[in-house]
Amino acid sequence: MLFNRFKNALPSPDEALKGRPEPAFTVPDRHTVLGTPLLGPYPEHLRVADFGLGCFWGAERKFWQAEGVWTTLVGYQGGHTPNPTYEEVCSGLTGHTEAVRVVYDPAKTSYEALLKLFWESHDPTQGFRQGNDTGTQYRSAIYTHSPTDQQTAEASRAAYQSVLTSSGYGDITTEILPTGPERPFYAAEGYHQQYLSDTKNPGGYCGIGGTGVSCPVGVAPIDS
Repeated sequence: MLFNRFKNALPSPDEALKGRPEPAFTVPDRHTVLGTPLLGPYPEHLRVADFGLGCFWGAERKFWQAEGVWTTLVGYQGGHTPNPTYEEVCSGLTGHTEAVRVVYDPAKTSYEALLKLFWESHDPTQGFRQGNDTGTQYRSAIYTHSPTDQQTAEASRAAYQSVLTSSGYGDITTEILPTGPERPFYAAEGYHQQYLSDTKNPGGYCGIGGTGVSCPVGVAPIDS
C-alpha cells in the first residue's frame, strides 16, 4: 500500500528514503554515441539544460540526436533522497523524476530549440504518468540553470498551453523549477546511460510519444 501511494503522490522530505552520502555505483566516462565525457566539469562555452519527460531511455535519444548537443546523460532529479538508485526512484519514495541532462553548444543551437523538442516529444498534460508508464518518476519537469532560462521555460509553457488548449488538451502539469542544492541532478547507473544506442539496445523499449501539436519557438521571456 505504501508503494502504491507514492506512485501517485510525492513524498515529503520526512517520508522520503534517507539515501546515502556517495553514489552506490560508478558512471561511465564517455558517451556511447557521441564519445564526449558524461560528467562535468564541461568546457566553459557550453550550457546545461535538464528535462524530465517520461522514461529517460527514449528521452535521452531524442536529445543526443539533436543538432548542437555536445553530450547527454540520464539521472534523477527533483526529489529528496541523496544519491538514489533506480529501484529506489521507481518505488516513488525518493520524489525524483527520471531526467535527461543536455549539454549543448549555444553557438549551434538554443535553449528555445531544446524546449521545443522537449514539449513535442511527450504529452505534458498527464501528471504522474507518460503513456503506459505510471508513477511520480515519469512526471514532466524542467529544471533551469539561470533566471533567464526560468523565464524562457515559463514563457514557452504558456505558449504551448495555448496551442494545446486549442487542440483539445488539458492543462500542462510540467513543473519548472531552478536547479541547485535543493534539486541536484544525480547521474543514473551505467546501464541506463545511452540505453537505446546501437551498441546496447537499439530495439529496446521507448515510451516517448508526443501529442502531435507543434510548439511555437522564439517566445520572448515574460517581463518580471
